[in-house]
Amino acid sequence: MAKVAMSTHLPMSVEDVWGMVGQFNALQDWHPAIQSSDLEDGGKVRRLSLAGGGEIVERLERLDDQEHSYRYSIESSPLPVANYVAEIHVVEDEQGGCTVEWSSDFVASGAPEADATRVIRDIYSAGFDNLKKLFGG
Repeated sequence: MAKVAMSTHLPMSVEDVWGMVGQFNALQDWHPAIQSSDLEDGGKVRRLSLAGGGEIVERLERLDDQEHSYRYSIESSPLPVANYVAEIHVVEDEQGGCTVEWSSDFVASGAPEADATRVIRDIYSAGFDNLKKLFGG
């Protein structure tokens, strides 16, 4: 099983960042690869349309607004992964802002593990880079 864990510091409060990042249907508001997001199944499933084509379907597994975290899994996607489960967590940090943590476990599927890991890292990096543009950092 492969693992990816990355984080980034933002000079904003946990509450301000969680207000955007913590909304399961708001990925298109902060991740440049997501063109749109539509909720299904009572808000437990999001269907993401990718910029440039393609679709990812993800299921919300757990949401904890008190802990500023949510866990989700991928039900279908063009990504070279299977059994993908990820968590996004926003925590207060000692630098006077917050840290966004994004981590996942998955099995490479249709590509070597190193390639699948690089794809996931690139996705996280693109999201973090855009969060820095939105919130500073």
